Amino acid sequence: MNKYEEKLKAFMRDNAINGEHLVFDKPCRSVEEAAEAIQGSPGDFIKSICMVDTQDQMIVAIVKGEDRASTSRVAKALNIERPRIATPEEVLKKGYPVGGVPPFGFEAVFLIDPHVMEQDAVYGGGGSEHSLVKIAPEELRKANNGRIVRVRK
Repeated sequence: MNKYEEKLKAFMRDNAINGEHLVFDKPCRSVEEAAEAIQGSPGDFIKSICMVDTQDQMIVAIVKGEDRASTSRVAKALNIERPRIATPEEVLKKGYPVGGVPPFGFEAVFLIDPHVMEQDAVYGGGGSEHSLVKIAPEELRKANNGRIVRVRK
């Protein structure tokens, strides 16, 4: 287990987050790779799309695996100028490498698309490109203090 997976597991334990941390032999960097790892479908997954506003604040738009995040919808939801997609370096500085970014566990403004809340459980990044976290959407919302707002295109 690598340090990012350990960090996420510790966050889950310390904050009593009810979810499952899963580690795989093969990479889960994309929705396709992750779906193959669990033998599921893209609809079982969420993506954490990291953006940065003009104040360098991290914003994470959480959308279902088959959806795309909209920077204009994020801007409208937060009443800010349109954010830009964060660089891999900026994402890592906040705590996790691209390809394994979890949907909670670091400082950011989290926005959860309503489509995510329709699932019984979702899979998201588990801290590294070889891990996933399985969590119920309502537990996810509690874990990241997220706002439910349409952020998909």
